[in-house]
Amino acid sequence: MSESAFIVPVAAAEAFVADLRAALDPSAALGVPAHITLLHPFMAPERIDAAVLARVEAIARATAAFAFRLAAIGRFPGTLYLAPEPAEPFVALTRALWREFPEHPPYGGRHPAIVPHLTVAHDTDAASAERLAAAEATLAKRWPRPHGIAAHCDRIVLIENASGRWRTLRAFTLATAS
Repeated sequence: MSESAFIVPVAAAEAFVADLRAALDPSAALGVPAHITLLHPFMAPERIDAAVLARVEAIARATAAFAFRLAAIGRFPGTLYLAPEPAEPFVALTRALWREFPEHPPYGGRHPAIVPHLTVAHDTDAASAERLAAAEATLAKRWPRPHGIAAHCDRIVLIENASGRWRTLRAFTLATAS
């Protein structure tokens, strides 16, 4: 099934998580970089036209680029992730996209809260608890103390997987912070 999503790539995290994501995050094998998801699922790629892109461009132009850090290691059931601080700019971007495209709620409406995160491992089979615990221990050993991973958000990236692999469809540059 072809689909699309809005993400914020976090290249600064790759050195810390690439091997873990390659082993334990199926999206990594499909071409998705380390990222924080803003809105997924979005519309089918064939429905994305110039008018849709212009609406997203307006959101990007109205949003200032910002610094953040991946400050903590966290867990959801079946998922190991890194939590950004501050989280609010990611929540604001998600809400702005959702307001513009209300027929596409974050995570398809499956979760009541928007919790920005960078997935490191997603493992839901019977042995997942052990694999996630091992991945968490590995990540904790290499964690850059005391401040985490410094990063910068200067763009929103629209990705799509019409071919079965994710690829960048368009990047939208955020406004320069004043």
